[in-house]
Amino acid sequence: MTASDIENDANAKVRPPGVYRSKIPYFRMLIDQGAITQDVLHFDYPGSGTEEDPYVVSWIPNDSRNPQLFDFSRKLTITLIVAFSTMIVALTSSAYSGSVGSIVTSFDVSTEVATLGLSLFVLGFAVGPLLWAPISEVFGRQRPFFASFLAMAAFSAGCAGAQNIWSLVILRFFAGAFGSAPLTNAGGTISDMFTARQRGLALSLYAAAPFLGPALGPIIGGFLSMNAGWRWVEGLLAAAGGLVWIMMALAVPETYAPLLLRERAERLSHVTGKVYRSKVELDKGRVALSTLLRRSLSRPLVLLFTEPIVLLFALYIAIIYGTLYMFFAGFPIVYEQGRGWNPGVGGLAFLGIMIGMIIGIIFTLPANMHFIKIQDRLGGFAPPEARLLQCMVGAIAIPISQFWFAWTDYPSIHWIVSIIATAPFGFGVILIYLGVMNYLIDSYTIYAASVLAANTILRSIFGAVFPLITGYIYDGVGIHWGPSIPAFLSLLCTPAPFLFYRYGADIRKRCKFSAESFHYMQKLQENATDRANTETKQPAVQANENSTSETK
Repeated sequence: MTASDIENDANAKVRPPGVYRSKIPYFRMLIDQGAITQDVLHFDYPGSGTEEDPYVVSWIPNDSRNPQLFDFSRKLTITLIVAFSTMIVALTSSAYSGSVGSIVTSFDVSTEVATLGLSLFVLGFAVGPLLWAPISEVFGRQRPFFASFLAMAAFSAGCAGAQNIWSLVILRFFAGAFGSAPLTNAGGTISDMFTARQRGLALSLYAAAPFLGPALGPIIGGFLSMNAGWRWVEGLLAAAGGLVWIMMALAVPETYAPLLLRERAERLSHVTGKVYRSKVELDKGRVALSTLLRRSLSRPLVLLFTEPIVLLFALYIAIIYGTLYMFFAGFPIVYEQGRGWNPGVGGLAFLGIMIGMIIGIIFTLPANMHFIKIQDRLGGFAPPEARLLQCMVGAIAIPISQFWFAWTDYPSIHWIVSIIATAPFGFGVILIYLGVMNYLIDSYTIYAASVLAANTILRSIFGAVFPLITGYIYDGVGIHWGPSIPAFLSLLCTPAPFLFYRYGADIRKRCKFSAESFHYMQKLQENATDRANTETKQPAVQANENSTSETK
């Protein structure tokens, strides 16, 4: 390999730029994605180093740059930061709802027009992933994170200085679109670091972020808007985006393996003068950004409308997500108009949902351990349907919570009853969201990014539309039947996890994309079994040879 092509003087004090003795310095890892060590430089790669037969670059044993070999503390730190970043984006979307009243007064507009600032931000969540997903395949995770939060902070700062309502809502849309990178890339970062066996626990920490943020936002926005004005709310959100930008820059390295191996191959080629190519690039070829953009625009929609699994679960998540954002417009009607609470205290009504979510996170930990037991019992490859067990619990909890809230929100009934009623909703949201996301990832392994993008698009559209129609619904049918409408929709979706748990395997085999993913995973399972059998036979053969030689 390359060791014979490079003079390896152990006493040399000068090494080529970007080559380190045994370990890449921490901050160098953050800024130099192609940095290599002497072990990487002198590893025996297959190939001969020519254009016709390049050296094939993959991870070497005990590779310190392999994200899956990061120590647990680093993985945990990165997971918590990307989860926090997602929570800040979600909080930025909902904190605005606490200042809608101030914006109505400031610009002399209707509540529906002021609510556009919330809806257009969430609509940006539907548009942004179509851009960020393909960009991450070319430029990795780190650079989109860096650009995303810088842009979101800038647009939020612009919102703080907006002089008219249309400037405000348009800037909010761009803040949502540019700030949506974590919605597509954060889950990818976790998948980069954790195996399928480990991923459930990591996703349990991450999955609450898109929902805890919206529950926390109205509390912060309500009190700050009431005491300092809505511009301070937007200023705080800009500062929060800047804080996450700094945290990302200082603590989150690149984790996307195809990019890291491609950069490594280019560095090795530069240092040695030989030809290196990453294994991923040789297997799939380098895809142009324009091709990826076309694919990201078309494939999620194709999956959404041709795969019943994707469509039904995307609708289910969208209804739940839309209901959560419907509360942002509905709670002020119930608690501020109906009970005379101020915006700050009105935001505290979301504590019921938040507590339910925290309980849901705790519940997912033993649920994940149960999945691992199933996985071990079946040779390391559990069926995706095993992920739906927790969804069954959530599917029952959500409509119960919605109907409970809808018919106990009378001003004559103590306020604590309706707030407690929302806790099972928060609990069910976490169970459904986490279970469905894992189910879709396991069912569409090679198309997981497009499936999640389809899910994000549909739920963001629902999240944008539901707050806009809430006022009309509550005015038309009242504060009891108004919340009951999404409750009936959730009730219609309740059988979904039960039906897919029973018939999901057969349905997956009949769908084009899920069938391709099934055969891909089946091949991996067969390869793993063959490899295990080979490793088992080798010691037996060696033992027989030793026994024969001893007999002789």
